[in-house]
Order: sequence, then C-alpha cells, then structure tokens
Amino acid sequence: MAIRRCAFSLALMLLIPDGAPGVEEPCLLCHRAEEPAQQALLASPHGSLAHPRSPMAVGGCGGCHGESLAHLRRPTESPDLAFSATEALARRNERCLECHRDAALHWPASAHARAELACHDCHSAHEPSFPRPSADIRVEACLGCHVELRGALARPFNHPLGTGDFDCSACHDPHGAFERAALREVGRNETCYRCHADLRGPFLWEHRPVRENCGDCHAAHGSIHPGMLTARAPFLCQFCHLAQFHPSTLYSGTGLPGESRPSGSAFLLGQNCMNCHPAVHGSNHPSGARLTR
Repeated sequence: MAIRRCAFSLALMLLIPDGAPGVEEPCLLCHRAEEPAQQALLASPHGSLAHPRSPMAVGGCGGCHGESLAHLRRPTESPDLAFSATEALARRNERCLECHRDAALHWPASAHARAELACHDCHSAHEPSFPRPSADIRVEACLGCHVELRGALARPFNHPLGTGDFDCSACHDPHGAFERAALREVGRNETCYRCHADLRGPFLWEHRPVRENCGDCHAAHGSIHPGMLTARAPFLCQFCHLAQFHPSTLYSGTGLPGESRPSGSAFLLGQNCMNCHPAVHGSNHPSGARLTR
C-alpha cells in the first residue's frame, strides 16, 4: 500500500509541474466523476464547463479551492482553501464575492455578516440547485437560526412560505439592505405592496394606520386571528377608537348570543366592526368618509 501511494504521488508530481494552474483533471484522479458528490458538482452552475464564467470552466476545481499544489502532490495536505471553519472567515467569503459581489452589495454591513456567517453556511456550492434550492428548503435554512419565528409561521393564518417559489427572501434580502430587518423595499408598507398592490392607494378617504404601518394591525409572520391580525376585532379597532359610546363602547363576551340576548351584538358577530365599515384599508367612494363603502 505504501509503495502504491508513493507511485501515485510521483505520478502527480510528473503531471503537475510547479506553477501549474489548478485544473479539474488531476482532482478527478481521486475525486472520481462517477461519485454522487462529483456528479452533483458537475451538474451545478459552479461545475458547468459550458458557462464561460463558471469556476470549473475558468480554473477547474482550483477556481474556488486555489492551485493546491501541495494537496495534489500529497493528498493528506489540505487544499489552499477548503472552506472549513478553521480557515479565516474573510478569506472564505472573499473567494465567493470575487464572482458574486453584485448579488451581495450590502453584505459587509448586513446582520448576517456581523454574525460572522460564511457564504457556505447557507449555500451549498456543489449542489445542482445552487444558489436557489426549493422554497421549503430555503425556508428551513432560515429557520435553522431564526427559531423564534418557527412557531409564528405555524399559526393558522400566515404567509404561504415554502410553497411555489415563495420564501423568506420575498420580503427580506439575506445579503443585506438599507432597511431595518433587511427588508427589500424602503419601509414595511412598500414591502407589503409588492404583493398587495391593490391596497396601495391613494384613497380619497384614508385609514391612517394603513398609511403609516401595515404592522399596526397585521402580524407579518403569522397570527391566530383571520387576516393575520395582531388581535381580534373589535378589540383591535378599540386600540385606537377610544371615543365614548359607539364606536368604542368596550365590548366583551357579554355581547355574545345567549339566553339573555339570543341575537348577540352586531359588533361581535360576523365581520364585527367591518359589518358596517368594510373598506377598512381606505375608500374612494364619495360617501365613504367612515369607510362604510
């Protein structure tokens, strides 16, 4: 066995003179192309020989891992860059940013960069689905760290994350943004309007909380109340509408149907406040000053 290893090392030394560029053929002497991991790499954008800018087309495996001449001569030596946790974080990320800097313009100031995450903590560069696996896998990747949101996303009323092509990045840019929480748009409302454009307005009669912040009434990651409301109406409405008598007499369970009141209160049943004020996001009707139409 020792003689075989020496012969193999000698063959590599003859194949790879000093200063030779890192190419894929010597790597495949050990990392055989028929192995599942290598088949996945060769089917990925990084391993494509047809794309003129792919690392494999430009410099073979050395396009990402460096020339690694010591490793090629003695396989027990590590490549120049193995993307392991023992290597400098900045060096690992900089190798990725050499090609992907346009996709990570705000990365240096992002929360993920401050948390000292490496690109390969979230991305698997050898996978055929790189950089976007299925939506459910992308959501699970985020929830691996943001565990506090897993419960919210499991509530009865939530955004359909993980279905179709909809994932956390629909609202947040994981590589960083100017906005708080790395929102893709300037302000929470503009982010919501990316999908809910019909609620943008302008309206003749505006509902002030709608204009100021969608989050005043809606829980973006999930809620136990219909419409992802932060509280059930009419109680949600009464956080702001505190005038005496209607519309803000304090309602409670005493207004529900029962022996003493078979019909119940119209302010607690059906659509509660929206039984009369359905245009809660705003109205363009000439008579809609109270959002009644």
